[in-house]
Amino acid sequence: MSLLFLTDERFLDHTPGKKHPECPARLEAVWRGLDRINLDDDLIRIAPRIATQSELLRCHPIEHIQALESLNAEGGGRMDPDTSLSKGSWDAALLAAGSGLTAIDALIETKAEAAFCAVRPPGHHATSNRSMGFCLVNNIAITAASLIENGEKVAVIDIDAHHGNGTQDIFYSDSRVLMISIHQWPLYPGTGAEGEIGESDGKGFNVNVPLPPASTGGTYRAALDEIVSPCIDNFEPDWILVSAGFDAHRSDPLTDMGLTSGDFGDLLTQIFNMAPKGRCIFFLEGGYDFQALADSVTVSFASIMGSDLRLESSTGAGPGLETVRRVARLHGVAP
Repeated sequence: MSLLFLTDERFLDHTPGKKHPECPARLEAVWRGLDRINLDDDLIRIAPRIATQSELLRCHPIEHIQALESLNAEGGGRMDPDTSLSKGSWDAALLAAGSGLTAIDALIETKAEAAFCAVRPPGHHATSNRSMGFCLVNNIAITAASLIENGEKVAVIDIDAHHGNGTQDIFYSDSRVLMISIHQWPLYPGTGAEGEIGESDGKGFNVNVPLPPASTGGTYRAALDEIVSPCIDNFEPDWILVSAGFDAHRSDPLTDMGLTSGDFGDLLTQIFNMAPKGRCIFFLEGGYDFQALADSVTVSFASIMGSDLRLESSTGAGPGLETVRRVARLHGVAP
């Protein structure tokens, strides 16, 4: 099988501040991880394109876009205490937003089975009208919005340790997008409670699995088996988009979860196998320990590509299993 790989040197131009955890070295770690797999001709490198204003407007009002453009014209500055623009940041953000759109066209035109958008800045915290949590615009939501405009049904699965509040916000009333987030609770940004299930037409199409600190791969696998898989079966999406944050790793400095790199291989491969053939796109979100990030990318995409490369997976369900069962009952998918 083949994997489309979308990235760009210009993503390194986004420098949100000295000692900022979301730094260019993160992307370089991802590149090292993927290089270790030696995919050769099975890795198809695709140059991402810049997202247009009309594509951004599907998720963000013009006032928000203009605020970012204005700050960029001034040479950069802060959107909030954690989220900044530098020279090069806005171009990188537009390129990150366009990567998923490029991946859609490339997957339709080729026989590749999946795409990986190794981008920065990340996107899943950006709400419709607010840049936050290191995110300027919402990359995965912009991709989903393009698909649903063309009549497709989309499932977004977010495994970043931080709740995908921005993606939830954008599609909270939309039944065409099934949004599932598995995340640490409590943790920034403080959203993602079990009872946040959507509203209006979107009621029941927003699924949150807020897990306690120290949750292991066993708990995540239970969440996939008991919640994600039956929800996907019921929804029957045309595409699966994945917010692939790797910060639930036990070595990550910003979180308190218990996953290993081997666990990420298990999880991403299981999610990939839920998607219709050639209709799965992974987006880089968090992950702030460089070695853990490189190792997790290595084992995840080696596993997806059918390699026998293995790293240790955590055993036992650990804490959080009752949360999984409770959320499954809430959404009517409990066995």
